[in-house]
Amino acid sequence: MSAPLRRFTIKVPATSANIGPGFDVVGLSLTLTLTLTVTLPSNPPSSPYIQPQITYTGEGASEVPLDAYKNLTTRVALYVLRCHNLNHFPSHLTLHAHNEIPFGRGLGSSGAAVIAGVLLGNALGQLNLSTERLLDFALMVERHPDNVTAALVGGFVGSYLKELDEAASEAASVPLSEVLPEYPEDAGEDWGLNPPLPPFGIGHYVRFGWSESIKAVAIIPRFELSTAKARSVLPTEYSRKDLVFNLQRLAVLTTALAQSPPDPDLIYEAMKDRVHQPYRKTLIPGLPEVTSQITPATHPGLLGICLSGAGPTILALATQGFEAIAEDARTIFKQQNIEIDWKVLEVAGGSSVVEEKSQIY
Repeated sequence: MSAPLRRFTIKVPATSANIGPGFDVVGLSLTLTLTLTVTLPSNPPSSPYIQPQITYTGEGASEVPLDAYKNLTTRVALYVLRCHNLNHFPSHLTLHAHNEIPFGRGLGSSGAAVIAGVLLGNALGQLNLSTERLLDFALMVERHPDNVTAALVGGFVGSYLKELDEAASEAASVPLSEVLPEYPEDAGEDWGLNPPLPPFGIGHYVRFGWSESIKAVAIIPRFELSTAKARSVLPTEYSRKDLVFNLQRLAVLTTALAQSPPDPDLIYEAMKDRVHQPYRKTLIPGLPEVTSQITPATHPGLLGICLSGAGPTILALATQGFEAIAEDARTIFKQQNIEIDWKVLEVAGGSSVVEEKSQIY
């Protein structure tokens, strides 16, 4: 009889950050998923040691490194393990990833990969970390809480980074290159040990209510836009007028999206933004036209429309008329010689999950 195997799956949702005026503050989990299927011996042999084997299908399959020391998810998992004095992956580990989240489109593909890695490290090491501590580890890798928090806990989420004492702030500001070092080709098994530990309580969050009648139409242009490039066009200072504009609308939006029936006039205005969308329109031809020409007056069922994360995906929240919204957006983008795909998504209300399977032989 062969040795018993432990098998489990990890499922992490896509996310949309910012949601109109909520720049770097709110996030929304959506029903596209990154799913890991993990198999390893229940009692992995110490010798001979077999390196992790990774396979990958779905979005980004041609781009993702399959080396466990270069793949983002497994590098995050190794970081979590090494922070708990577990310096290596278990021997004979196999991991298959199936990804539905487009890369570089503002739908949280990297945030999902980070959360998958944190959950993988927690499961492999059987660490039983709390949700709050899992978030600490994620925030050492991804310093903006909106995407990773929504991916971890699900739903419509507001989050912030806590002001830490001097020692903790120093730890939280450690460069990413020290948290997730690039492994050289000749790296030995003891290379990159003793990573910086996350402080406790880096991030805090609250889940807002969400009306079940609201769906999200993701209008996805067929080009990638890196978060770094999208951030590079933002100003370093804002006027008081623009900040107050966003704060007023965010205060309304977090309650308005939970009301039933949702009020399109209230939500459409509350989803306007002056902090990031006006500056990113040069990177996304068609953005101003889509967000101004598709309105509740022209498209019954539409509630509000905004850039998803750093873009280029545009997110339209609606209760009906999904195809008309998406196809009219397609027409506008075609005038800019840009093709799109679109999907109607539900809000993923549950948290990321790890599902243990029965032992197999």
